[in-house]
Amino acid sequence: MYYKFSGITQKLTGTAPAAAYNPQGFKPGLPAESPTMVFATPTKVVSEAGSMVEYLGANKVPDLQRLFQTSDGIPIHLKRGLSDRLLYRTTMALTVGGALYCMVALYIAAQPGNK
Repeated sequence: MYYKFSGITQKLTGTAPAAAYNPQGFKPGLPAESPTMVFATPTKVVSEAGSMVEYLGANKVPDLQRLFQTSDGIPIHLKRGLSDRLLYRTTMALTVGGALYCMVALYIAAQPGNK
């Protein structure tokens, strides 16, 4: 037996196989057109550009590899300068603050209430 959710009674009710596989009027179908590519969309159509395809943006990977692979004694999470230090210190401050807040909440919760 096949079941489907009834919007009127808010319960499962017996139904025909076709209604169970296509609930509330949804019918399977194919999209009218293929979706557009989101990532790595070339700036020119391949047929217009010939064999050369230009992508949006520059390749920053070699520069970042060079930066992160230098052995200068700086930890990897601080190699990009001031913004990394600011993010690191903010994260540490929020972590310490959250731990202290949890300790205070536990202390308050452990105190017996007055009756």
